[in-house]
Amino acid sequence: MKRHQLIKWAVTLAASAAIIAAMFVHSPHVQAQNEGGDRDSRVEIGLHIAPVPLNLEGKNRALVGLGSYWVNAVASCNDCHDAGPATQFLPGANPYFGQPPVVNPATYLGGGQDFGPLTTTPNAPHIVSRNLTPDKTGLPEGGRSFAEFYRILTTGIDLDHLHPACSSSVTTNCLAPPFDGNLLQIMPWPSFKNMDEQDIRAIYEYLSAVPCVAGPPSPSPLHNECQ
Repeated sequence: MKRHQLIKWAVTLAASAAIIAAMFVHSPHVQAQNEGGDRDSRVEIGLHIAPVPLNLEGKNRALVGLGSYWVNAVASCNDCHDAGPATQFLPGANPYFGQPPVVNPATYLGGGQDFGPLTTTPNAPHIVSRNLTPDKTGLPEGGRSFAEFYRILTTGIDLDHLHPACSSSVTTNCLAPPFDGNLLQIMPWPSFKNMDEQDIRAIYEYLSAVPCVAGPPSPSPLHNECQ
């Protein structure tokens, strides 16, 4: 084969390979796998496993689904943010008794689980999980903005100031050292702070889509005014 013919053949082969590669890269099927196929599957799983009816009106469906995946399949938020093991599941539907699970919608993410005091200090406060469901504004955790929610999950700050640090002037319902009363206790925010903002946004979007749980009457901090 003459040299110029060999060069022509090589150029033609390279061009053909480039065209085939471009077709492969831009294939919708390949893009779905390389650019979020895993996330898409988590969205559908999240929507499927949500244990309560969701209000998707005006919300990003994909974010709601991804948020449900984090809340229900990974973090299992309801294990702490319900009223306690006795009412977490409907009667006859408790998986820990070998029964097909059905979450109790009346307590789902409504808070109220009492973890007891952290110290033996007299009048030490009990740590009680908060209500994460939306209030009448439609915003989760009793009307928190996303900026507030993001700050809570990434810093652990207790914006409700329910258990201030003990001092000479604050001696009851306060947290004594070494605990910091400015920070949420038991809540695993030291792990959640490592999540990226999009995933935290997805959790927030999901929590805005779940039904409101009113909780106990005011002035309880768990009270939540539903529409």
